[in-house]
Amino acid sequence: MERWDERTPGVLRLPSGRLVRGRGLRHPLPPESAPPPLYALYLLGHQPPTVPWEFTWIRWPDFRLPTDRTAARTALTEAWERAAGERVEVACGGGRGRTGTALACLAVLDGVPAEEAVGYVRAHYDRRAVETPWQRRYVRRFSGTAGAEA
Repeated sequence: MERWDERTPGVLRLPSGRLVRGRGLRHPLPPESAPPPLYALYLLGHQPPTVPWEFTWIRWPDFRLPTDRTAARTALTEAWERAAGERVEVACGGGRGRTGTALACLAVLDGVPAEEAVGYVRAHYDRRAVETPWQRRYVRRFSGTAGAEA
């Protein structure tokens, strides 16, 4: 299976070596030479458009937190697990706030201490990722322990 090219903008390498692409759905897809995701996690306040790959939608209004935290934890864990061998994309409208928050949670699942995860994502994905104080708090409280409450 072809992996993401980690030099491509939006691709985050987690400490384990997993590659995940973050993206804003308001922006065009990467060039046609880039492979599509095999699985995507869409973080939107409304139903996402239909795409030809498998995806999970988490209701997550802009500048807010997921409306169902248990479903969000399950979906984030699945995305992290699938990133070990699949091209996984995480996306919201702009690709910074909700996407950055989700990527920071994936970093926690990957072993980055929760209090360092936002900094990790800002250093390796987008310096303005995780936009609100409550998104930062959500990441700090997100535990990498299986079955823990987010």
